[in-house]
Amino acid sequence: MAVQRPLPGARVEHVAAGSCASGFDHRPDGVVIVRPGAPRPGDFILTHGDDWTSRLIRFGQSLRYRGASAKYTYWNHTALVVDGDGSIVEALGTGVAKRSIHDYDATQYTVVRIDASDEDRSEAAAFALASVGADYGFVTIVSIAFGLVTGGKFAFAVDGQLICSGLVARSLERTTAIFKHDPARIMPAELAETYQVDPPAPGTPRGRPPHRVR
Repeated sequence: MAVQRPLPGARVEHVAAGSCASGFDHRPDGVVIVRPGAPRPGDFILTHGDDWTSRLIRFGQSLRYRGASAKYTYWNHTALVVDGDGSIVEALGTGVAKRSIHDYDATQYTVVRIDASDEDRSEAAAFALASVGADYGFVTIVSIAFGLVTGGKFAFAVDGQLICSGLVARSLERTTAIFKHDPARIMPAELAETYQVDPPAPGTPRGRPPHRVR
């Protein structure tokens, strides 16, 4: 696991496939032990997927992020940590769901530990939890793709629908995060760029994306 410091007070940890984030230990009987240093509410993970929405996001990101910024397209999925036990909230094709960071133990993922007060962290987690059950923002995905292909600024969406990175960005708005674009329409690459999260070393195994069931 490689740890880097992209912003004052923030920490980034690349977690290898088949492992788990610092602060979590797996006992042989499958029980997870939480130790000091585990991800906290308001922290988030960046990872990758292989479903059609992930592929579309990766294509869209490649249109916007080029040159030195192209590295941020490594990720196409993200989720917010909502408690100290590793529960996460993420927007999937089936909708916004509460799951576990340990669902990603077989996958390479990156933990971004933000710099925020306990109150801000609680507000970020509360927003994400309140979004559980919302529909996935397919219309938002189409809007983003349309804008990237045409270069236009016209945007459209449906209230109450969220994409994975939009959910995380809107949650992080409850802290001190400031984004260049509408948080609801942000892509995973922009989260990585905002927090200056470099991808893991070239050739790092990506592992196996989790089976995503709502």
